[in-house]
Amino acid sequence: MSYNAKNYTEQGGEKTVIGGTLEISGTLEIKEGAAISGLPKAEMQADSTAEDISSLVTDFNALLTKLKAAGFIATE
Repeated sequence: MSYNAKNYTEQGGEKTVIGGTLEISGTLEIKEGAAISGLPKAEMQADSTAEDISSLVTDFNALLTKLKAAGFIATE
C-alpha cells in the first residue's frame, strides 16, 4: 500500500506544494522582490490624456473593461 501526500515540502526545503486548500487566518506577508506567478494580468491601459469629463469617463470605462476581462472585477 502506498500513500501520496497532497501537501509536502521537497528535499532541501526550497519548495512546498499545497495540493488542497491553503487557509490563512492570520496575515500573509509577501516580501518586496518576491515573484508571484499564475495570476491573471489585465491588458495594458495607456495613461489618460483626457481633457474633459466625457473623455475621462471613456478612459475609465476602458480600464474597467480590461479589469473585468482579466477576472479582477465581477461582471455582475
